[in-house]
Amino acid sequence: MANIKTETITGGRPGSGAHRVVALCGPYLSGKTSLLESILYATGAIGRRGSTRAGTSIGDAAAESRKRGMGTEINVASVDYLGDQWTFLDVPGSIEFQHDAFAALAVCDVAVVVCEPSPERVVALAPLLKCIEDRHIPHIVFVNKIDSAEARVRDMLAALQSVSTRKLVLRQVPIRRPLPDGSEETVGYVDLVSERAYRYKSSGASDLIEMPAEVLPRESEARRELLETLSEFDDTLLEQLIEDVAPEKSLIYRDLHDEFGADQIVPVLLGAGDRENGVRRLLKALRHDTPFAAETAKRRSLVANGAANGTAVVECFKVLHQSHAGKLSLCRVWSGTLTEGQSLGGHRIGTMLRPFGQRLDKIAEARSGEIVALAKVEALSAGQMLGGSGILPSADFPIAPPAVFVLALAAKNRNDEVKLSGALHKIVEEDPSLTFEARGETHELLIKGQGEMHLKVAVDKLGGRYNVAVETAGPRVAYRETILAGAQQHARYKRQTGGHGQFADIKVEIRPLPRGAGFRFVDKIVGGVVPRNFIPAVEEGLIDYLKEGPLGQPVVDLEVTLVDGQYHAVDSSEMSFKMAARIAMSEAMPKCRPVLLEPILKVTVAGPSESTPRLQRLISGRRGQLLGYDTRPGWNGWDEVSALMPEAEIADMIVEIRSVTQGVGTFRTEFDHLQELAGRTAERIVEETRKHQAA
Repeated sequence: MANIKTETITGGRPGSGAHRVVALCGPYLSGKTSLLESILYATGAIGRRGSTRAGTSIGDAAAESRKRGMGTEINVASVDYLGDQWTFLDVPGSIEFQHDAFAALAVCDVAVVVCEPSPERVVALAPLLKCIEDRHIPHIVFVNKIDSAEARVRDMLAALQSVSTRKLVLRQVPIRRPLPDGSEETVGYVDLVSERAYRYKSSGASDLIEMPAEVLPRESEARRELLETLSEFDDTLLEQLIEDVAPEKSLIYRDLHDEFGADQIVPVLLGAGDRENGVRRLLKALRHDTPFAAETAKRRSLVANGAANGTAVVECFKVLHQSHAGKLSLCRVWSGTLTEGQSLGGHRIGTMLRPFGQRLDKIAEARSGEIVALAKVEALSAGQMLGGSGILPSADFPIAPPAVFVLALAAKNRNDEVKLSGALHKIVEEDPSLTFEARGETHELLIKGQGEMHLKVAVDKLGGRYNVAVETAGPRVAYRETILAGAQQHARYKRQTGGHGQFADIKVEIRPLPRGAGFRFVDKIVGGVVPRNFIPAVEEGLIDYLKEGPLGQPVVDLEVTLVDGQYHAVDSSEMSFKMAARIAMSEAMPKCRPVLLEPILKVTVAGPSESTPRLQRLISGRRGQLLGYDTRPGWNGWDEVSALMPEAEIADMIVEIRSVTQGVGTFRTEFDHLQELAGRTAERIVEETRKHQAA
C-alpha cells in the first residue's frame, strides 16, 4: 500500500472535543481493569466504581472473563473529560491473549503500560514494550499498587529501564510514612515539574500539602535527573543546566510534551488504581500530551483512500460475533464522518454502535478519531481498512503469532459437526491468533492457539455462545513406519463364485529407500505375463496397503518392483490384481523388519538471557538435541535456543517454557525429518495405536 495524504484528517487540541484513544495494557494482575474503573469514575462516566472480584466492573465483563477473573478480550469504554472525547481500550494482560493487545495498540494514540511495583516481575513487560517501541507509540508507564510497594522507586525505575530502549523519566517521587510494624506506606507524591506535594485520598482528587522536609533530598535528586534527561534533546535546557540557571516550568512542560510525542522519552507515574490514587494526575498527563488522530495517522503512514475529497476512512481492529447483533467490526475512524446508511467503497454502512463495556449504544454518526462498532459489514475483518476505494489490508497491522498449544476437538453430538465448523470460523475471525485444521494423517480436528487457557476459553465460547458441546484431547502424533530389510513375495488371489471367477498372480521385490524418498513403484514385467492394463491396479493396491502397515502407521521410504506374474484371460480383472498386491504386501512386510518413525521438529525457543540455561535443561529433558543458542535478533537481553525435538515432546512444552521464563517465553517449530524409534516407547505407541483402531 502506498502512503497517502493525511492532511484532511483533522487534528485537535485539549478542550477541542477531538477524539483520542488510549490503550491500557500490562501483564496479568497488574490492575488495568481496576484502573479503568477509577478512570471512568473520575471522569463521571459511572456513578460508582465496580470490582473485578465482585464481577461488577465495566471491563472483563464477558462470561469467559468473569469465570476466570481475568481479561480475555478487548474492553472498550468512551468518556467525555473536560471537553475532550476519549476511548479507553482495556486489553488482556495474559500473554495467551496478547494478539488482542497488539491489535488495540495498532489503533491507539497513546499506550498506558500498567505494572506492579515489583522489579522481579518487570521482565513480563518485555514483549509488550517491544511491540510498542517497534511501532513508535508514545507511552506512559503507570506503576500501579504503589500503596503496597515494598521496593524502592529507584530500584523499580532501574528494572524498567533494563527492558526499555527509551529513556524513562520519573515524574513523581512518593511520600511515605512509617508503620508500627516497621514497614512503610505511600500516602502521596511530589510532582517533579511543579515541585508541589499532594496527599492521596481514598476517593477524589489528592490534597495539596506542604512538602515534607524528609522528601526534599530525594525530590531534588530526582528532579535533577529528570532535567538532565530532557536536556539530551534540548540544547537550550542543556545550556541553562550548565550555567546553573533554573529553567522555566513552561520549557520543561514543552520538552516533556514534544519528546513524549516523538517517542523519545517515557514518563513514569505512580498510583493505586483500585483506590483512585494518582488517576487524575494520569488523566492530566494524557490530556496535555496525547497526540491526536492526525499525528497518529502520520506516524503510521496510513492510506486514507478517498480522504482528499472528505470520504470517511475506517480501520477494523477487532471482530465480535453476537447473537443479537450479528457480526460487529470494531473500527477506528481515521478521516471524515461516518453516517448510518451511507455507502463507503461499495459497502453499505448499517447500524453503528458505541461500545461501553458490554453495552452497545446506537449512534447516528461517528467522527474522525472515534471508535465505533459497525454491524453486519460482512466483508470487513480485523487488519483491514475501508474507504472510498473499498477494502484494503492495513499496512502495519500485527500478524498473529505462531501457535504453541494444540488440542483435538470433536463434537459430543455428531449432528453438531457442521454447526461446529461454522462456530470455529466465527471464533477464529474474532481472534486470529486461534487457528483450526482437519489433520488427515490422524483424522482429527485440531484447534491451535497461544496456550492452555487460550484454548479453554475458545471451548467455553463454543459451548456458551454457539451451543456446541465438544470433547477435547491431546493431539495424536503423525507417526510413520518403514522397513530396514528387503524381501521377495509371491501372492495369488483366486476366487470362484459361479460365473466369472477372480484370478491374479504376482511376484514382487521390496527394498528400503533412503529417508525422505517416499514410495516408488517399478514395473519390470516383460513378455506380457501381466497385461499392461492391469499394472496400474497393482500399484493402486500397493498404495492402498501402505496407508496402514503392520505397526498401524502409514508406510514410507520403500520401493516395490513388480517382476513376474500370471493372469487368466477370463477371470483376471483390475480388482483381482489390486487384491493380489495387498496380499503380497501384508505377507511380505512383517519379514522386512518394520520400524516406527517419529517426526522430528526443528524448534527455536526464545526467552530472556538469564533463563537460557533452564531452557537448555528443559529441552534436554524432553529428548531434545541441542544445536546451540544465539541472541534473539532485535531483542535486547533475549536469546534463542535451537534444537531438534520429537513432535511427541512438544504438546505441553509451552507450559514449562513459561514457567522458567516468568511467563514470557515462546517457541516456533518446523518439520525437519523422520527418525527411527525403537524400544519401549515404540512398543507403547504401537499398542496405543491398536487400541485406538479397535475402538
